[in-house]
Amino acid sequence: MSQQLHYIKPNRVDAVMNGAIGWLARKGVSLLGTAELSVKGRTSGEWRSIPVNPLPYEGGPYLISARGHSHWVRNLRAAGGGRLRVGRRTQYFTAVELPDEEKPALLRTYLERWGWEVGRFFGDVSAKSTDEELLAAAHRHPVFRITIGG
Repeated sequence: MSQQLHYIKPNRVDAVMNGAIGWLARKGVSLLGTAELSVKGRTSGEWRSIPVNPLPYEGGPYLISARGHSHWVRNLRAAGGGRLRVGRRTQYFTAVELPDEEKPALLRTYLERWGWEVGRFFGDVSAKSTDEELLAAAHRHPVFRITIGG
C-alpha cells in the first residue's frame, strides 16, 4: 500500500480526550461502550493503546477506524490481533479486515450509534447516506471483525 492513505491525525483536544477516555476505560468506566485497544507496534513490538468504540453487530464485534488508516490500524494489520480492556477485564482477540463491499451496513450502524462523536471524520457521509455513498467512502475507513479469545 504505497499510495497515500486517508488518515486524520488527532489534534491537541482529541489527544487530551483520548487520554482521558483511555484512563477511564483502564479504571473500569466504559463511556457508551468504549474500551482501550492495545496492539503491538509493528516496528517496536511494544504495546500501543488507544480508546475505541467496539461495534456489536451480527457476527461481530467490529473495530472501525473513523480517522482512517491510523497507526492502530497499521499495527493491527501487522499483528493480526490485540486486546481490549475495560478495568480488570482484558479480552485478547484476532482480527480480520473486511473488504470495502462488506462495510456499508457496518458504517451506517457505527454512525447511528456514534455519529455525534465521530461524524466529523466521515465528511459528507452519515448514517442517512445511501449504500452507494457509504461504499464510496468505505476505502477511507478500515473495518475489522474481531474474534475474542482468538
